[in-house]
Amino acid sequence: MAGTAIGTTGREGEFQALKIFSGNAHPELGTRLAAYLEAEPGHITITRFSDGEIRLMVEESARGNDVYILQPTCAPVNDNLMELLIMLDAFRRASASRITVVMPYYGYARQDKKLKPREPITARLVADLIVEAGAHRVVCVDLHAEQIQGFFDIPVDHLYAGPVIGRWLVQQGFSEAEDVVVVSPDVAGVQRARSLAEMLSCPITIIAKRRPEPNKVDIMEIIGDVNGKRCVMIDDMIDTGGTIIRGAEALLKRGATEVLAVGTHAVFSGNAPQLLQDSVLSKVVVTDTVPIPSVKVFPKLTVLPIAPLLGDAIRRIHTNESVSTLFDGWR
Repeated sequence: MAGTAIGTTGREGEFQALKIFSGNAHPELGTRLAAYLEAEPGHITITRFSDGEIRLMVEESARGNDVYILQPTCAPVNDNLMELLIMLDAFRRASASRITVVMPYYGYARQDKKLKPREPITARLVADLIVEAGAHRVVCVDLHAEQIQGFFDIPVDHLYAGPVIGRWLVQQGFSEAEDVVVVSPDVAGVQRARSLAEMLSCPITIIAKRRPEPNKVDIMEIIGDVNGKRCVMIDDMIDTGGTIIRGAEALLKRGATEVLAVGTHAVFSGNAPQLLQDSVLSKVVVTDTVPIPSVKVFPKLTVLPIAPLLGDAIRRIHTNESVSTLFDGWR
């Protein structure tokens, strides 16, 4: 299977030394990113040996270039992570001047601390692997936990999809409406919910929950008034859909008139798309940080493009401009 490489010559030579290579995890996003940067595709080939090992060949010179590798480590996470590490090794040995990993979705992020004895911290392990393989910089979107940035010994640019989602909600008339409230599905996501609430000029509500085991949730309490409100529930990822669906049901029991779910990463494990479609949710809004196969697309789903955000960040990194100014007004 062939990957995608984008060699940018740019507007008036702006990007003469910049090249973006996309692995097989999300080639469609690589194509959209190329179009946003007005870039021409380059050449990289990713195939398999007969025993299943990844065989990679960079088909053009990368010597002295500012290389960006686009590769979300989504499902199949082990294959995509290994492919990323092999790409890093190839470009390090090809004498690229700087290698930046662009990971719209950071796999293995949910084990970011030890909660029980003898548990691994996989988020730190992945960070160590990426650094050791040769990365000079990492770009991520909505990490599952902010502290993952500290697991790297190299610079990390943490991008937020909240403004992308917020602008869509404003266009849909959710801004400054008296009957709108933003809901955090757990205590850990309060800051994300508060930022969106400030963008929409509306109050926030918090769902306090207990998780007896992974992917299972017991709703405990709703902190805040949702009676007669349209609720916008925001999370970093939607995996099995259990948290979002249970939360929506609890909100409607408390008098909410509508519940809209928004999230950055559409992981959609198992039969999550069908469960979400059949749920009480009025709409599910996500970005395309991970590929969404046609079989996982359902009528209630709206997908917002993340390529413009990634493109703006890459342009600023390459020209040594501030990336944080992209999020002025968003925390």
